[in-house]
Amino acid sequence: MSLMGIDVGTTGCKVVAFDETGAVLAQAGREYPLINPQPGWYELNPDQVWDFVCACLREVNGQLARDPVSALSLSSQGEAMTPLTRAGKVLANSPISSDSRNRAQTAEMEAALGAERIFQLTGQPMGAIYTLPKILWWRDNAPEILERAWKFLCYVDFVAYRLGVEPAIDHSMAARTLAFDVRKLDWSDELLAAGGVRRDQLARPLPSGTVIGEIPRALADDLGFAGSVKVVTGGHDQPAGALGAGVLEPGRAMLSIGTTEALVTVTSGLRMEMLDYHLSCYPHAAPGLFITLGGNQTGGRLLRWYRDELAAAERASADASGRDVYDVIVEQIEDAPGRLLLLPYFVGSGTLFDDPRATGALIGLTFDAKRADIVRAILEGLTYEQALVLRRLNEIGVEVNRLTAIGGGSRSERWMRIKSDITGLPVSVLHTSEAASLGVAMLAGWATGVYASLAEAAEQVIKLRKTFTPRAERSAHYQRQLTIYGDLYQALRPVYRAMAIDD
Repeated sequence: MSLMGIDVGTTGCKVVAFDETGAVLAQAGREYPLINPQPGWYELNPDQVWDFVCACLREVNGQLARDPVSALSLSSQGEAMTPLTRAGKVLANSPISSDSRNRAQTAEMEAALGAERIFQLTGQPMGAIYTLPKILWWRDNAPEILERAWKFLCYVDFVAYRLGVEPAIDHSMAARTLAFDVRKLDWSDELLAAGGVRRDQLARPLPSGTVIGEIPRALADDLGFAGSVKVVTGGHDQPAGALGAGVLEPGRAMLSIGTTEALVTVTSGLRMEMLDYHLSCYPHAAPGLFITLGGNQTGGRLLRWYRDELAAAERASADASGRDVYDVIVEQIEDAPGRLLLLPYFVGSGTLFDDPRATGALIGLTFDAKRADIVRAILEGLTYEQALVLRRLNEIGVEVNRLTAIGGGSRSERWMRIKSDITGLPVSVLHTSEAASLGVAMLAGWATGVYASLAEAAEQVIKLRKTFTPRAERSAHYQRQLTIYGDLYQALRPVYRAMAIDD
């Protein structure tokens, strides 16, 4: 018997099968392209995503003859949604989180309800990333989509629906739509009215870890499942990853290093001062708990951009040696603090400033700069951004004393040392980098009686591979640099405004 976690990310999907102890039995992944039809537009083709998920399911199931899957659950990127007809036909591509075409509709919602009221209801600082303002863009630019749409489904409920069960969405993912009341744990009629969406056009909200159905036999056979498979509600990828990292109590935080970067901390509940720093606060994938979320939409996409645009030599070296190109890219840097500062705002700023007009900036360039210096600036800049979030959390009384890193970036020991030195905190790394898949597999096991509780599941399956501790001299240097980094956005803000006016 095995438990399966499906993670549908922004640029790729992964399917992982685990045994009851958390050991990986089989895994598969596929990378799909982001569609960029116009500047500021970033979409996914839902049918292509589904096809890639199916390919991963068949590949994993083909390796599980002695350990058939008994239950599965899902995690996914937040906000992106798919409009479907009653017959299940996709009506449009899915605008992802960083798609910013809906700025006017975002401003409309904020003017109608007010940022404080929206935060009181949803725990989300108003922004263009959320689902409802994206639907409003369709209202204004493609009204036929709203007229024909039977459901608007985020990727956890879209994939579950394609697996043959009812459209159901967990509370953590529902919160990312900007239509969910995080105190009442139900859709908000006030927000739905402002967003122009009917309650029946959204999936049924349920707690994470709820059995919602069983994959029909014919479809299960087609996907390679050997027996009956229950489908269980999962979570938004960030709290799901926090669950898979064992972040279940105050003082602990998860640092997710994937296509986007995110910092997830456990909190007691919603506090209005979080709005001052644009921090999200909403239900954890572990029912009964809340998390705060700070992030940067640029994240690991920045290393992918470097790979595609600047790393011809590194790609050639990786091809010749058979090594992973990202290992080649990162291993060229020296073990010393960098001389450049980079603002990783390639799709707008991070959480703290919430400025969609902000752009990336590289400060300190001279003729002595080399490609390796740019790589180090990328790794440090993404970390400085999260270290600023940690500073602000501490200011409002949310203390963090330990980080657990997950995601593809956590495999790099050099980057983990940088993370520890800059944040000044111990950074632990899991045996598996697929914590979101592990977290929802834990939910699948809990829902079907494999584990008596999520705490028991965490004790059985979560194992640390290594812990990096901050080096005092490096940390002191980085804290000085962090203060300079924290001033960069304010210094460049007039430039961003002027550039936006020119556009």
